[in-house]
Amino acid sequence: MSSYERYYEVVRQIPRGRVSTYGTVATVAGLPGRARQVGYALAALPDEHDIPWHRVVNAKGEVSRRSGGTAFEQIQRLLLTEEGIRFNELGRVDLERCGWP
Repeated sequence: MSSYERYYEVVRQIPRGRVSTYGTVATVAGLPGRARQVGYALAALPDEHDIPWHRVVNAKGEVSRRSGGTAFEQIQRLLLTEEGIRFNELGRVDLERCGWP
C-alpha cells in the first residue's frame, strides 16, 4: 500500500463532526513527521472519491490556505460547519473538543 493510500485509509476513519490534523493523520498512518505529504495526498485526490478530506485541518485547528484562491478553503469551512464544527473568532476549531482520535 502506498503512503497516499495509507493516509486515505486514516482520513476515511475520521467521524462526522470531528477533525484531525495533517500530523495526526501521518502518525496514525505509521508515517510520523510527514504532515506535508498528507496535504499533498489530499490535494491529489481524484474528482470522484469517498474520502472526507475536509475533516483534516492544520495543527492550529485552522483550515489551511491553498494556492490558487480561496474556493476550497470556503468549501472546507462550509462542509465542517454543516457537520456541526464551530470556528472561534480566530477561525480555529477547538481540537480538544473536536479532535480525532
